[in-house]
Amino acid sequence: MKYFVVDAFADELFKGNPAGVCLLEEWPDDEVMQSIAFENNLSETAFVVRRDGHYDLRWFCPETEIDLCGHATLASAFVISKFVDGDAAVMRFNTQSGMLTVAETEGMYELDFPARKPERIELTEQMSRAIGAPALEAHLSRDLLLLLENERQVRDLAPDFELLKQLSDFFAFVVTAQGDRADFVSRFFAPGAGVPEDPVTGSAHCTLTPFWAERLGKEEMVAMQLSKRGGTLWCKNCGDRVKIAGKAALYLQGEIFIG
Repeated sequence: MKYFVVDAFADELFKGNPAGVCLLEEWPDDEVMQSIAFENNLSETAFVVRRDGHYDLRWFCPETEIDLCGHATLASAFVISKFVDGDAAVMRFNTQSGMLTVAETEGMYELDFPARKPERIELTEQMSRAIGAPALEAHLSRDLLLLLENERQVRDLAPDFELLKQLSDFFAFVVTAQGDRADFVSRFFAPGAGVPEDPVTGSAHCTLTPFWAERLGKEEMVAMQLSKRGGTLWCKNCGDRVKIAGKAALYLQGEIFIG
């Protein structure tokens, strides 16, 4: 199968979040796709099958398949626009989270994703101890969102990953604060899925966008994820949908041989 690695939410190599993209004619067994994702050892590997008028898309972490991934969707749209269908201005993907679209405009790829507005829940001492900083509030969608006081706290976090794994009711952990150089900042941890820290997480912004839109009184915002690689996302709150845009850079093109 043809295989690409794309740095998503980045305008240069070695920034943003690297995603694997595998182009398929038909689906292999799930066990094969999971093994490829484990072998690739990236936070996400996307598998894409072309259909009439759209693409079927699935995403695998090293340890499990997930229901929504932003950076690997952006990477898939980048690969399609550059290597499959150069005339495509809008790409449609059939996924576990419904039909998703990606529009390319002047080198930017805008994702149209479902909003996942979080609900406030009780903050526990264990949550703060697990992330290594005193949280102000806890909110829940698919992931546990923890609000900190400022950008510096988010940047300097040193989570206890064993404690995070003990919080097994949550798929992943989003830590956020209002930003100094952007509207808001965040970091994302999913040790239970084999991803201790994800560099830039599009799906987390399905929750972060409505959360910060309400707090800041803004519908359009610039976000930064403060991982070591770092990345920038342009976010727009659209009611039950969010739009998340970013750039991408090709790192690798090749083939995978599975016998």
